[in-house]
Amino acid sequence: MSRSVRTRPEGSGQALSEAYDTALLDLDGVVYAGGSAIAHAVESLATAREGGMRLAYVTNNALRTPDTVAGHLTELGMPTGAEDVITSAQAVARLISEQVPQGARVLVIGGEGLRVALRERGLVPVESADDDPAAVVQGFGGPDLPWGRFAEASYAVARGVPWFASNTDLTIPSGRGIAPGNGAAVEVVRIATGAEPQVAGKPLPPMHRETILRTGAQRPLVVGDRLDTDIEGAFNGDVDSLLVLTGVTDGAQLLAAPPQHRPTFVDADLRGMLAGQPEVVAAREGGFRCGGWTATAGADRLELDGEGEALDGLRALCAVAWTAAGEGACALDGGKALARLGI
Repeated sequence: MSRSVRTRPEGSGQALSEAYDTALLDLDGVVYAGGSAIAHAVESLATAREGGMRLAYVTNNALRTPDTVAGHLTELGMPTGAEDVITSAQAVARLISEQVPQGARVLVIGGEGLRVALRERGLVPVESADDDPAAVVQGFGGPDLPWGRFAEASYAVARGVPWFASNTDLTIPSGRGIAPGNGAAVEVVRIATGAEPQVAGKPLPPMHRETILRTGAQRPLVVGDRLDTDIEGAFNGDVDSLLVLTGVTDGAQLLAAPPQHRPTFVDADLRGMLAGQPEVVAAREGGFRCGGWTATAGADRLELDGEGEALDGLRALCAVAWTAAGEGACALDGGKALARLGI
């Protein structure tokens, strides 16, 4: 994709699973939610794989090991090997290994996923700031991570030990709702020390680099539900992206997206990988048209006329909103138009 400002979702005459060789799939909100597969995910991914597309699962969650994630996906009906899973723990472990000697000790504030990734890079996980660590790494440790772990990190960081974070997502979805994520835990250490960590996870380049190194993708398509991690990560990696509306992003957030958060393609769910994407074109009467819908910009709000598939209306609205916003975020009210689409 071009790094020029995107003003509309793109069309594709080919099914996306044919146009791209590898799907870099986020997990929560894309493949599963609350431990269960999202509707249409199992059959859509199976069809894409049978057609020759490689599936790689890319997650900012550093708690679970690739083996554990692969086992969960397999249980849900999506056969997966550990080599098909890329985590922010692996990305941050590589980042650390490039800055400390082989065999160095690393203070771990997090779960087993971090420890396994560090050992894979020839580093030695330790538990105390008094173990003379060469680095501190912080990743999501789950709801039972003791508060004292943040103190250990703070002691070491305050002494000048380099500090790394797998990711800084402030929240993480759970079966009961939205819970604090690793970013919230990172804030605890930042407040205590005034330091800033080096961060590896989406949307930053170390995570994209780890994914490409492990998959060998030539024409990757990032598939995600979050604008500020998945889509921004694709933007930073200069690759195309598909936003699916099965997770946290809603229509209003999409319309207001600044350039780095604008996906190449938009679809309802993973079935969008198996089809072409409709073209969004400039309308002779002004605005943009997609399918049976024409969207225009009024004085203070987006206007929508026509009928047809709701997603086509959303795509047309995106084109108007993003064009009006330029390099900023759209200030036009799209609520009435989105309500008409049921989005």
